[in-house]
Amino acid sequence: MTTLITHGIKVSVDTLFEKDYSDSFVPKFVFTYYITIENTSDVAVQLMRRHWDIFDSIYKKYAVDGEGVIGEQPVIKPGESHEYNSYCELATDMGQMKGYYVMRNLVNMQEFKVQIPAFNLTAENRLN
Repeated sequence: MTTLITHGIKVSVDTLFEKDYSDSFVPKFVFTYYITIENTSDVAVQLMRRHWDIFDSIYKKYAVDGEGVIGEQPVIKPGESHEYNSYCELATDMGQMKGYYVMRNLVNMQEFKVQIPAFNLTAENRLN
């Protein structure tokens, strides 16, 4: 698990290689990532947008931007957390993702960035 805290917002990421959905002959390698966003600050925040930089092992970079996460813009009160999972499909058996969330402080309505820690995507055959 990889964790990073920015402005009192703790983001933790865990990953899983999805062997049953992957095919090295296509090539297609599917990875699920599990995210926990914990508010350790003293104000409620709302996740407004996300940005991902996705890299495969041949240095191809993809950028993904969008509103919220998995169709939601959750409000996270102090001491609470929000969990979700999603997936990434690569053409190589190794890669990396990193990015940020744009959060809104619900007291002063200011927006700020929360970094998502860089995490590796590695097919299980590469772990030997």
